[in-house]
Amino acid sequence: MHQSSGRWQLGLALSLLTVLLWGILPIALTVALQALDVYTVIWFRFLVAFALLAVYLGLQGKLPTLAQLRSASGQLLAIATIFLALNYFLFLQGLALTSPANAQVIIQFSSIFLSLGGLVIFKERYQIYQWLGVSIFTIGYVLFFHEQLTNLITSQNKYLYGSSLIVLGAAAWAIYALAQKQLLQSLSSAQIMLIVYGGCAFLFTPFCQAQAVLTLSNLHFYTLLFCGLNTLIAYGAFAESLAHWEASRVSAILTITPIVTLIAVWAVSVIAPGLMLPERFTLLGITGAVLVVTGAATIALGKTE
Repeated sequence: MHQSSGRWQLGLALSLLTVLLWGILPIALTVALQALDVYTVIWFRFLVAFALLAVYLGLQGKLPTLAQLRSASGQLLAIATIFLALNYFLFLQGLALTSPANAQVIIQFSSIFLSLGGLVIFKERYQIYQWLGVSIFTIGYVLFFHEQLTNLITSQNKYLYGSSLIVLGAAAWAIYALAQKQLLQSLSSAQIMLIVYGGCAFLFTPFCQAQAVLTLSNLHFYTLLFCGLNTLIAYGAFAESLAHWEASRVSAILTITPIVTLIAVWAVSVIAPGLMLPERFTLLGITGAVLVVTGAATIALGKTE
């Protein structure tokens, strides 16, 4: 089993960068989906990330060698590629049927799945006060997203269907992440992502409408380009964080992502009201946000037994 480097400060910083980028991503994706279909958006994101990462690794002389590829598990590489592709597809399909804030609420199941996987597969363990942190986070989560969770219960079938797709996407992402962590034994995080990005771009090529990208307005094109850059940087930071920190700790930090999304949605609604409606913040929600951050920090910053 892969063992973390122990440089938890670096792991924490990379996790927070991932949170920021993933927090604003649903807003950009919502805008991109106004002009393109799901397959084309996903294909473009993976293609841009693959091309830029290939150039970077080539200039650094760090492209994966044949010997490294032979030593890596082909099955794990296939699992990581297929399940990340599934995650992107299911999340975007669900996002098109719900909203950025609610999509981020539901996709947090991925952190729960990843944390459980870290505890079970990699034998990571929480101390008692970290389990207390889990309780604090859970209470805060319910309070903060009470309105969104109520909407899920009272919404129409279309909304519930989209939410179900995102839950499946969360499970797919956790499987990808666990495979990614184990692959770090034979390849660097950047090399793994290069292979995964290339494989995912190949999988979506038959379904995309590449010519549609050339007809986009400036707003939609630059938003789509941002989505591609976001894929490269966010997943690079996430993959590298797993090399330095336990999967269960990384997953705890990622739970803060929806808060970033709600703040970003509010900011966009103020700056460009025509693009997005603001989310409502209540005293109960703010209290929940504080508990979410406190619980996540308690889990993440504690030392392993």
